[in-house]
Amino acid sequence: MGVRSRAWAFLTFTSTLGTRSRNLFPKRTKELKSVVHSAPGWKLFGKVPPRENLQKTSKIIQQEYEARTGRTCKPPPQSSRRKNFEFEPLSTTALILEDRPSNLPAKSVEEALRHRQEYDEMVAEAKKREIKEAHKRKRIMKERFKQEENIASAMVIWINEILPNWEVMRSTRRVRELWWQGLPPSVRGKVWSLAVGNELNITPELYEIFLSRAKERWKSFSETSSENDTEGVSVADREASLELIKLDISRTFPSLYIFQKGGPYHDVLHSILGAYTCYRPDVGYVQGMSFIAAVLILNLEEADAFIAFANLLNKPCQLAFFRVDHSMMLKYFATFEVFFEENLSKLFLHFKSYSLTPDIYLIDWIFTLYSKSLPLDLACRVWDVFCRDGEEFLFRTGLGILRLYEDILLQMDFIHIAQFLTKLPEDITSEKLFSCIAAIQMQNSTKKWTQVFASVMKDIKEGDKNSSPALKS
Repeated sequence: MGVRSRAWAFLTFTSTLGTRSRNLFPKRTKELKSVVHSAPGWKLFGKVPPRENLQKTSKIIQQEYEARTGRTCKPPPQSSRRKNFEFEPLSTTALILEDRPSNLPAKSVEEALRHRQEYDEMVAEAKKREIKEAHKRKRIMKERFKQEENIASAMVIWINEILPNWEVMRSTRRVRELWWQGLPPSVRGKVWSLAVGNELNITPELYEIFLSRAKERWKSFSETSSENDTEGVSVADREASLELIKLDISRTFPSLYIFQKGGPYHDVLHSILGAYTCYRPDVGYVQGMSFIAAVLILNLEEADAFIAFANLLNKPCQLAFFRVDHSMMLKYFATFEVFFEENLSKLFLHFKSYSLTPDIYLIDWIFTLYSKSLPLDLACRVWDVFCRDGEEFLFRTGLGILRLYEDILLQMDFIHIAQFLTKLPEDITSEKLFSCIAAIQMQNSTKKWTQVFASVMKDIKEGDKNSSPALKS
């Protein structure tokens, strides 16, 4: 046979063998396909046939074993303890009640009883915590409903009785008591405006004039920013602080996300602060103003907020702080220390031992009228009474905060006290704070705040400007 004939015979043989091998298990393949397509499964992008489950359950294994050996396996005895359960344990806590595996020594009666007792104690503690939390939630909801009812009833009184007769009723005992409890949000802005007043006689039209002037200066600043960078801006030109406003607005109530760029009140806040720097170039913009303006914006229309803002900052205390009048600021600190020593003598001596002066913590509180240091709703309530009582209440609130945390502050050193008072706890409540404020007596040897302040102004001389002595009466 030639080479070509042998090659042809080999190819014929391999082809026949391949055909037979492909048809070797045709029936089994069809059966598998029918099984596979009988129960559809799932994959990432659609249904696919699931794989055959090759795992055997313990019951199947037991049946195969019994068929093969002819023996019958008795099921393990059920513990009577499990039958007494009202529910199936959902955590590993109940594992202490389980019997040990058969290959380990069984529990003694004492150990089983101890485990049962431990488990019962755990369940009882869990139920007790759950009941306590439920009572707390119920109490909070009850207090909230009561507060809402009080606000609703107070709102009717303010709208129908007090506001229409403001000048007559504002100083009555009944109105002052309602004022102390907090103003209803719906009338808060109106009452603030009336209480602050408008001694400067600012009109909405005047606001628009200074706003347009501020916009012109923003435009000129953007066009000549490179020149200002090289030549420098004069310190005397306080209107140049318009540029500082942009930096400070982003840090005003950042958690609310309403005053930052793109927020609904960003442009309004920017406009009010810019208009004020043009209205009062002698004051300009000072850090802390943005918080005061932001609180007013949340309660008043834009023009009304500007009018209240300008008049509020024209008060003697605010003007002294925002113009950074060191002499006047020291007099306010000295007056504060008089009432500090009168009301909290132990804490006063503790602060003195560390040479911790009021300016370390009071400046931030006064500059922002507590709107940065306290929760916003609590700060608004402080503003309510501040509009009623004036600057005295700002310092009384400071003493109330010190009284509230007196026990904690007495255990701290200088650094920790300064850090604590700079960032007060967020869980401070209006009830606790105002109860502490109410306990502060703003009277020193029959002298009230205004009288003590007048005495301090008289006694402090030019050489004592760098000190902050307390008045000895």
